[in-house]
Amino acid sequence: MNFSQHPQRQRLNDEVHARPPVPLEAPTLVSFLAFVHDETRPGGDRSHLGLLYQRLGLPVEPSAEATHLIIDGGAFLLKWERHGEFSTYTFFKKPQQAPGTGEHALGAAPADWVQGIPGQLLAATHLELLGTPAVDPQQLMATLTAPGEVVIASRIAGAAAWVFTDFRIHDGFSRFIVVNESLDRLRAGRTVQRLLEVEIYRVMALLAFPVAKEVGKFLNRAEPELARLINRMGGSTSPEDERAVLTDLTRLAGEVEHSVASTNFRFGAASAYYRLVQQRVAELKESTVSGMPTIKGFMERRLAPALNTCQTIAGRQEDLSARIARTSQLLRTRVDLELERQNQAVLSQMNRRARLQLRLQETVEGLSVVVLTYYGSQLVQYLAKGTKELHHANTDLITAVSIPIIAGLVFWGTRRLHKKLAAEEGGEH
Repeated sequence: MNFSQHPQRQRLNDEVHARPPVPLEAPTLVSFLAFVHDETRPGGDRSHLGLLYQRLGLPVEPSAEATHLIIDGGAFLLKWERHGEFSTYTFFKKPQQAPGTGEHALGAAPADWVQGIPGQLLAATHLELLGTPAVDPQQLMATLTAPGEVVIASRIAGAAAWVFTDFRIHDGFSRFIVVNESLDRLRAGRTVQRLLEVEIYRVMALLAFPVAKEVGKFLNRAEPELARLINRMGGSTSPEDERAVLTDLTRLAGEVEHSVASTNFRFGAASAYYRLVQQRVAELKESTVSGMPTIKGFMERRLAPALNTCQTIAGRQEDLSARIARTSQLLRTRVDLELERQNQAVLSQMNRRARLQLRLQETVEGLSVVVLTYYGSQLVQYLAKGTKELHHANTDLITAVSIPIIAGLVFWGTRRLHKKLAAEEGGEH
């Protein structure tokens, strides 16, 4: 059927099949490396894998879209996975020597190629998958337990296997021993994958802990400073004092927002990685061994407090940002009210000046009536003198009689003009 295909259909469908476990059977050696991506070399891990393809004589090199690969190197098997912040390299091989001799899977891979893997190493683990009855878990636990050291031992996968570790770094690697009693190849592969994911995800989660310590130092300085600014705001007595407080508050807000922007991703990622750790530990289906700590118990005692610290610091930071925002809003409100009071004072002064100007204008209008009456009477006098020969009247008398008439007409016209302007102004409002 010729349907129009969504461009992401195949990629989205393949995502649920990504990073499948490698089926394993005992005995197997596993070496796990996790490198944080080198930001200066985007895609450097794929390019480095291409070199391994060339060395092994493999015909197809990794595509630019590949996020996981399984490479058969003959003497070893390599599983590569690319995640958002890191890439993992898991090497598998069959042991050639007896357990406990220090043999590991990296020994079968090209040493110079392994040494050239790009990025910064964040997690490295050697894991031995052993089987019964060749290995007795009880005897192995007795040899691993030493005075003053904490060894974690538990039954996993529904009591189908044993796991031993101490989560410490020895010669650059942490170490796991898994003793398989009844797991099939696929379940054994999933169990090993979960253990390795617990190792990398717990380290990735802990990347936020040093950040939280630095942010904590900043918050210990910023929170008292905000309290002092609030006290200054309450004691301010002039607009200049309030503007000075607002300036300092704006500076502090900028510092806090910069801290939030630069650490928000790390704290969010830590929470996400910690949830993955909890999920993988739950999937191990641990059961306790008498007198021995479990992986879940170790994570709750050692990892959970660090992540709780990160969450607390992130919450304090967000709370401080919100408090600064509220304080800034309150201070701006006070500044706005002061500005309104000043504007009202200015408007009151303008009203007083307008009233004075109106009075002055009325005085001037009174003088204008006199002036217009004077000029009007002069015109009447000139007109009477010009027509004296026609009516033989007394020009001075005509002028005297015209003065009150002209004054009345000018005053009446001025009042009518005022009423008309007032009516027009009232109509506009």
